[in-house]
Amino acid sequence: MTPKSFALVVATIGLAFAAAFVWIVIPPLLQHPDILGAFAAGFVNPYSSGYALDAICCWLVLAAWVAYEAKAEGIRHGWIALVLGLAPGVATGFAFYLLLRMRRRGTTRGHRRQAEDA
Repeated sequence: MTPKSFALVVATIGLAFAAAFVWIVIPPLLQHPDILGAFAAGFVNPYSSGYALDAICCWLVLAAWVAYEAKAEGIRHGWIALVLGLAPGVATGFAFYLLLRMRRRGTTRGHRRQAEDA
């Protein structure tokens, strides 16, 4: 897979999840604007609790990665990925971070920055 096609796939998945989140979650949230109740609803049974806990842990891993690469690689604006990871969700935040990282590293056009190759 080329870097350009990878970026397209990742962006499509991130945007598709964001659209699905808006379509599925926002209407009931507008009817009953209880954000804590909506969060707690993810833990109504053992199966949904497992998925909710997985999403929370994935966000924590993403947060650690963003913090690490901010210092180690100089990747800025990773905080946007963490906000997107809270809403609409980790799929969108992670997709954003991968695209941000590719742009910083110069791999979105099929090659790395020349400075890194030297």
